[in-house]
Amino acid sequence: MNTGRPTVPAGVRDWAIAGGVAATLLATGISGQSSATSPPLLGHVLLAAGGLALVARRRAPVPVLAVTGLCAVGYQAAGFDVPTVAFLFAVYAAVRAGHRTVTVAASVALLAALPLAALASGLHDTGEAFAQARGALEIAWLIAAGAAGEALRQAERRADEAERTREETARRRADEERLHIARELHDSLVHQISIIKVQSEVAVHVARRRGEQIPEPLLAIQQAAREATRELRATLEALRDDDKAPPHGLDDIPELVERARRTGLDATLTIEGPRHEMPAAVDRTIYRIVQESLTNIARHAAAGTASIRIDHGPDALTVRVDDDGRATPGIPHVPGVGLLGMRERVTALGGRLRAEPRGEGGFSVHAELPVDRTS
Repeated sequence: MNTGRPTVPAGVRDWAIAGGVAATLLATGISGQSSATSPPLLGHVLLAAGGLALVARRRAPVPVLAVTGLCAVGYQAAGFDVPTVAFLFAVYAAVRAGHRTVTVAASVALLAALPLAALASGLHDTGEAFAQARGALEIAWLIAAGAAGEALRQAERRADEAERTREETARRRADEERLHIARELHDSLVHQISIIKVQSEVAVHVARRRGEQIPEPLLAIQQAAREATRELRATLEALRDDDKAPPHGLDDIPELVERARRTGLDATLTIEGPRHEMPAAVDRTIYRIVQESLTNIARHAAAGTASIRIDHGPDALTVRVDDDGRATPGIPHVPGVGLLGMRERVTALGGRLRAEPRGEGGFSVHAELPVDRTS
């Protein structure tokens, strides 16, 4: 939820936390006691390095865990009695990222190495009881840091699962609504338009048998009923499409061309270039372009011939559909729903589409779709 507050970038937060921890460690080390035999410069460097390493805890939690642990052992051996604050942050980040086994192993190793480092530097000479109490406190802090990381990891996992469940529920509801709309259209509009179509065709047939002149409005009703029936059937097919049937693609284009030939159109198909693997979206779009182009030719062009050419280029796939219909360059062309749909599909894939009358007569649809051959 957007609260209107400015969001701090993650990188800025990481640097702020790392810098704050490094400054705290340095301040604690400077204000504390250090052994007289150990060079303080090395300890200061290790204190700062342990804190600043936290800036990479999101990208590399395990290496940061190792670096902060080694720095903690190092500055203890250098004579600085400073808590392992940076290592606690690293434990939290590593467990949150899911590296629980590695974190436990690193924590056990650190707990075993810290007393040895302290003894080597002359720290913690106050007795065995103090050392045991300090060790118990360190274990408690490590457990707390690991538990906090695991709790947040589980919370994020549950949030992701809830988001995925919401998406699946929304998708299922959309499918149900789509099928409901398809049923409503079929039960109402399709039935009524089918009656209009049948009645108009019967009236035209009777008028022709009697040798009477067919009124123009009746012919217009007949043509409109046919168009509406085809459009509604296509809409119902789209609404009922649940993506379970295999999608049409380049392999199905010869069948489209053969179907067009059976209607009397002299259609030819030419495919050039070696075929490569292509994204499924490109494959489906090529099929839809050819399908819509042939449909438009049959409905509007009054064409006798049509040519379909598909070229497999090195980084693009092109398709061109030309006909010899009645379109002429000088007459303004208003694109219909089919052409607009083609343009939207091609543009969504980063391609280009040109649909316009040809200079020598007829209409041409030319599409170019980029294909990534490296994937």
